[in-house]
Amino acid sequence: MALISQADQDKLRETFNEMTSPVRLLFFTQTLDCETCLQTRQILDELPPLSDKISIEEVNLVLESDKARRYAIDRVPAIALVSGEKDSRIRFLGTPAGYEFVSLIQAILLVGGRPSGMTEENRKRLAAVDKPLTMQVFTTPT
Repeated sequence: MALISQADQDKLRETFNEMTSPVRLLFFTQTLDCETCLQTRQILDELPPLSDKISIEEVNLVLESDKARRYAIDRVPAIALVSGEKDSRIRFLGTPAGYEFVSLIQAILLVGGRPSGMTEENRKRLAAVDKPLTMQVFTTPT
């Protein structure tokens, strides 16, 4: 049974057409001790049929620890968004359900080349940042 309604699938399919680049979702998981990995995988599995520009690569955190370190992933479930060989440095930790699902879709579109809608003024502000910066956004369903 699909988690995404047919109407939402149709809207997502139309929206994903705005992407100009492929996006690979690196899904970090493990077989044991991950209560939400299956649910996360079920959510992710619904996206590739909606666009030929979206693919999923499953990465076992334990067996592929070098790859996990390369993407700075230390827990599961986790998702890293990649375009071609370019790491977007966008990560999702935990299951992207509820409001986080919308954030995941927006991130996929952004990494896939859809314009961000950022104003020119804000682009200039970002361009003025002259040192490495890590920004983390935390969401909760409550």
